[in-house]
Amino acid sequence: MDPSALQSPELQNFLNQEKERAMINEMVGKLTSACWDKCITGTPGSKFSSSEASCLTNCAQRYMELSMIIVKRFQNMQ
Repeated sequence: MDPSALQSPELQNFLNQEKERAMINEMVGKLTSACWDKCITGTPGSKFSSSEASCLTNCAQRYMELSMIIVKRFQNMQ
């Protein structure tokens, strides 16, 4: 492989997109685990109860809001 190809803008853009995709997948995994453990207290049935659904929604919203606050603070530090 040509060493200059490693510095191409297209490759750098692709790598950045893949990093973002990996970070999003990791965040979704953490969100799912945290909210599931908090909101699903019994054996799940064929659908969530209204309280479980409400808890999952609220938990996911809080998790995403907190994640955005953290990202913004890190961006401000740079």
